[in-house]
Amino acid sequence: MTGFTLAASSEMLFLDLPHLDRVRRLHELGFAVEIWDWTTKDIDALAATGATFTSMTGYITGRLADPDGADELLRTVGQSIPVAHKLGSPVLNLHGTGLDNRGLPAVPSYQVTGAEWLKAGETLHRIAELGRREGVTFVLENLNVDVDHPHTPFARAADVLTLVETVDSPHLRMMFDVYHAQIGEGNLIQLLRRAGHLIGEVQVADVPGRCEPGTGEINYPAIARTLTEMGYHGTVGLEGWAAGDPVVALERFRRTFTIPALAEDPGASH
Repeated sequence: MTGFTLAASSEMLFLDLPHLDRVRRLHELGFAVEIWDWTTKDIDALAATGATFTSMTGYITGRLADPDGADELLRTVGQSIPVAHKLGSPVLNLHGTGLDNRGLPAVPSYQVTGAEWLKAGETLHRIAELGRREGVTFVLENLNVDVDHPHTPFARAADVLTLVETVDSPHLRMMFDVYHAQIGEGNLIQLLRRAGHLIGEVQVADVPGRCEPGTGEINYPAIARTLTEMGYHGTVGLEGWAAGDPVVALERFRRTFTIPALAEDPGASH
């Protein structure tokens, strides 16, 4: 058994299949499902698969830290909420700025000013209030700027935590991406413990390569033990590619985050 809800990205696994078939395959294998851009999907068909959806991109366009971008972000956040309700109200994922289809910021940022910090906090307050009214939860994801998302503002885990703490709402939490945090900051155990109850979901992939746990340098059994010790019982999502067979990758992921496996690990704390 596992103390977590295990999910996997339908955007990164079973890439030889049409997207809807990827969702069905993940569901058949016992995993919840994460999706990205909902505007490219048949939402009714997704809902009919019977899969549990744990996260989706919660906006289409917009930015946190300038007036026009903030208004656009709120507008497209509002369009995303009915879609989330139709899919069972997964958490709605946000980033420090809008990203293009290569993961690059729509407007690169080379230095974040104090005024932009204040505007980002104000925008997130508005989003959290919308979440409260609509009964949904938004999550702000940390990213790395060294490999995947250069010149993205508010990307570091520490930055995301500062913004989420400032808003202080149960309708805005952190999407803690372990892969991005390892590249950008390291010190993962301390970061996780600092984030604590502010975590809305955890996403995982190994470094380097962004494949399943066990293919790189991150000590994922230690991450799993830390989450268990913290009392975290939420979603852990595999947001990574398969190093080989996707089914094998998913089973490695499942074993890493399954409680009996942790108890049998001689390195586990008791």
